Amino acid sequence: MITRLLRNLLLVLLLTACSTSRETTQSTDNFNTLSSEIPAQPELASDQQPRSLMDLPQTQYGGFVLKPGFYEAEFKTYCLEPGTPDPRQGDAYLQSPVTGYRKEIVASVLLNSRDKKNIDQKNIQLLLWSVVSRSDFNRLSPAVQMDAMQLLTPKQIFELKGGVIGAIKTAVYSTRVPGANSDMKRLFETSVRSYEAYENIAVRREQSRVIKQGVKYDQWYRQKENYYIRYFPESYKKVRIQVYVPDGILDADNKLNDDYLVFDPTGQQATPAFTNAQRLGIGAPVIDVIRAVIKTNKQQPVPPKKQPEKTSPKNPKTGA
Repeated sequence: MITRLLRNLLLVLLLTACSTSRETTQSTDNFNTLSSEIPAQPELASDQQPRSLMDLPQTQYGGFVLKPGFYEAEFKTYCLEPGTPDPRQGDAYLQSPVTGYRKEIVASVLLNSRDKKNIDQKNIQLLLWSVVSRSDFNRLSPAVQMDAMQLLTPKQIFELKGGVIGAIKTAVYSTRVPGANSDMKRLFETSVRSYEAYENIAVRREQSRVIKQGVKYDQWYRQKENYYIRYFPESYKKVRIQVYVPDGILDADNKLNDDYLVFDPTGQQATPAFTNAQRLGIGAPVIDVIRAVIKTNKQQPVPPKKQPEKTSPKNPKTGA
């Protein structure tokens, strides 16, 4: 009896495994099929010139409130994948959420950089290289550490320092960081101060390699709200983003489903569509201007706010 039950259980497990394998293969095949097709493209006149995205009002979170038209703006970007080629003209890019090691901290740095216009872009990049390469925060220069404290919460800084088991984490991670990240980590550990030394490791000065055929560098990508975006990186430091909102998708008040249509690339990443070029974290606009602010109902990703430090209540008997 027991033998029969075990045999039946084994049969069920085998069938389940085969089914799961088929589903995984089918999903992968569907993804590859879809990704190899050129998506539907909007119809723009060949001589139509974009307006500045900076002319649009923003939300209380910093996103752009869209209305029909063709727009573009340049944004600061940051290398999130050391050891890969610098983007070149002709590399197509897609927008996606930040991925990888300590992605929440990376996203917070990118989002908060929008409100910290006084911070040098190089210091933000060094901080991000330190994070993604799992380097010791305490080895950063005092200037970068001070800037990090403007971009991250005390809790996040504590995490980067390793918390109460930082020494154990460092010992574990040191064997898991391959290639350029390992070389980057070694530079931080020796307290090298030259930005170019880190850049030479992180940014390979070679032509990116095509790894997927049939993708055009200037093709548009339709978003779920039926507007379009596309990315033109100039280097790992800057990207030009274009947005096209067709007529007819918004109502007379320029709203969609009773709320405004918002575009906010900051805190996201730009991922190469068909080459092995760098993943780019998107930061603040290169040129920022004061815009009208429109409050929206839609929740946007907001970096955590720093909490005021708690003070111990005074002892009424001693006054201390």
